Amino acid sequence: MFFSGLLESLNNGGSLIVAEGYLFEFERRGYLKAGSFVPEVVIDHPHLVRNLHEEFVHAGSDVVLAFTYYGHREKMRLIGKEHLLEQLNVDALKIARDVADRTGTLMAGNICNTTIYEAGNPDAQGKTKAIFKEQIEWAVQYGADFIVAETFSDYSEADLALQCIKQYGNGLPSVVMLAPQTTNTTHDGLPYAEACRKLELAGADVVGLNCHRGPTTMLPLLREIRKACKCPIAALPVPYRTTTENATMQSLKDPETGKRSFPIDLPAQLCSRTQIEEFAKEAKEIGIQYVGLCCGNSSHFQRIVAEVYGRKPPSSKFSPDMSQHYVFGNKSNFSLYNQKGLLETVSQNNAE
Repeated sequence: MFFSGLLESLNNGGSLIVAEGYLFEFERRGYLKAGSFVPEVVIDHPHLVRNLHEEFVHAGSDVVLAFTYYGHREKMRLIGKEHLLEQLNVDALKIARDVADRTGTLMAGNICNTTIYEAGNPDAQGKTKAIFKEQIEWAVQYGADFIVAETFSDYSEADLALQCIKQYGNGLPSVVMLAPQTTNTTHDGLPYAEACRKLELAGADVVGLNCHRGPTTMLPLLREIRKACKCPIAALPVPYRTTTENATMQSLKDPETGKRSFPIDLPAQLCSRTQIEEFAKEAKEIGIQYVGLCCGNSSHFQRIVAEVYGRKPPSSKFSPDMSQHYVFGNKSNFSLYNQKGLLETVSQNNAE
């Protein structure tokens, strides 16, 4: 499937499947440090970034998101590598553009929460705007099809990002997403449906939520946003089992120790594949058009979302088929010795 652009793809109820989660995946693989979460892997191991882009496309992503999240000036300053800022951004954009061109997918530039923004602080706002400006201009220069601005706790920082896209983005479309907190309002006090409607009225082409909340706790907010907004809605939750009591991945507690799971013990809180499938079905029913997963995503989850939305990516060739399993599969194909004897011994509950 080849895509001509963000808006063209979403016209008349169309959808885009979008893979995110690069930060956590490279941390899991040992190429990125939890804490600072800076994508140094772009410079150190560019072939691995290319490979992960290709893997996500193989699993059904329609968008190659340039890996510039937290590759901005403030984060590079934090780790003492501000002199490599432009190299990281340009290399990430070139890698993403190459993969998108070879696979017929869209390439998105990426800006995000700056970590220095403060409402009512002109100096912090000026520095934030400068960060957005340079990353947007690089994205334009190296051929992005649209700009993703994401993971904003404050509505006002998201709005500033949108205004910068309009000012420096050379007419590129925008996807602007807020990161939902444990409360049902942004850090600066707006209900998420209201904040998304304001972003839509300010000119965002797609609005929605990404990160922080898992499917269970993000879906209620998405229903409200869908009712409030007329434009396409974006939804990229984290694939963790958040609850009403612990609505974000940062608030989850380890069930054995009671300590905070974020970030290194979050794998124990991952959703099942069935839960991801149920999320995708509900998102489709609500009318979410720009859909995927954020931190914690991996290719098997991505494939499920794509398949629910009617795609059959190359990795669907290897979607599970338990009829071929020698213990749990089709009885006519395997021996009774394994089908009956092993079934009892490997699947029985020891408490029984």
